[in-house]
Amino acid sequence: MQDEKRDIKSYTPEELSESFLAMGEKKFRATQVFEWLHKRAVKEFYEMTNLSAELRQTLSEQYHIITLREIKHLTSAQDGTIKFLFALPDDKVIESVFMKYKHGNSVCISSQAGCRMGCRFCASTLGGLERNLTASEMAEQIYRIEELTGEHVSNVVVMGTGEPMDNYDNLIRFLRLITAPEGKGMSIRNITVSTCGIVENIRRFAEEGLPVTLALSLHAPNDEARKRLMPVANRYSLKDVLAACDYYFEKTGRRISYEYSLVAGENDTEAEADALGKLLHGKNCHVNLIPVNPIKERNYRQSSFKNILNFRKRLEKYNINVTIRRELGADIGAACGQLRKSHLDSSGDREKNDRDGEM
Repeated sequence: MQDEKRDIKSYTPEELSESFLAMGEKKFRATQVFEWLHKRAVKEFYEMTNLSAELRQTLSEQYHIITLREIKHLTSAQDGTIKFLFALPDDKVIESVFMKYKHGNSVCISSQAGCRMGCRFCASTLGGLERNLTASEMAEQIYRIEELTGEHVSNVVVMGTGEPMDNYDNLIRFLRLITAPEGKGMSIRNITVSTCGIVENIRRFAEEGLPVTLALSLHAPNDEARKRLMPVANRYSLKDVLAACDYYFEKTGRRISYEYSLVAGENDTEAEADALGKLLHGKNCHVNLIPVNPIKERNYRQSSFKNILNFRKRLEKYNINVTIRRELGADIGAACGQLRKSHLDSSGDREKNDRDGEM
């Protein structure tokens, strides 16, 4: 049966070698298979043409190759950003975004189907968490986007649907897979992992020897304001979160990127800009100001451009490196969770109509 087979695409090179040696196969065969899976991104064992027919048959009996099915995509007429909606093997739905930059092509991937963090301004969390993604399902978003666009992806941001640090083990496995020289061989420095601030896992992450850029979803300069926007702040104080980020910097030498979504009337005043400046002054960090994307389920509004510029100007007085995130794909709802939520809502409506028609 399919579900009794093992997910071969989630195996690290070392694990694959051990499995092949146990099967009585040469170690180099495992390297060949890893290359087929992660460099050439094949979907079937029969495509592995430098393996014997007998070995391909054995592999197909014991393993399966996880692939994603494209449901739809939307392309921005403004900047070429493409938002993909993918179905997982169990028909759970996730989304990924392909973005073009001068420094190379980037993909923003999901780490979970849904999210349980409950951030007030984010569409990803509205339906709660359905399940974690496997390492292969995370990598597969990159491979399928490369196939569908015909473009090479050089940068990855784990900042789509889900909280990566809430899916820690699969996140680490994914990072080891896509940076393995036998496969895609992506530079670890071209990867960013976002978190809302799960303190113990940030500290664990610092010890992994995987110096990616860590992006903390900060969104407020104090605990009181942060609790209003992010329920996770009820568990982890800002003091502890920032201490964990400092520890990550000490261990990896990688400066932290602090993400700050500007919500009109909630966290965009001059006083809050000054408080944030004092909080981060002296840290080797970068602040990324994000004009919040309004969603219909919440009444949050985007700060005015004047307020955003003023916020940046005040932060710069504290010698903090600040950028305003370029809004990509605004015409296709490219913010986290919007396309997935729209799809789930329409699917739910169809199911309801089908049930009503049967009554």
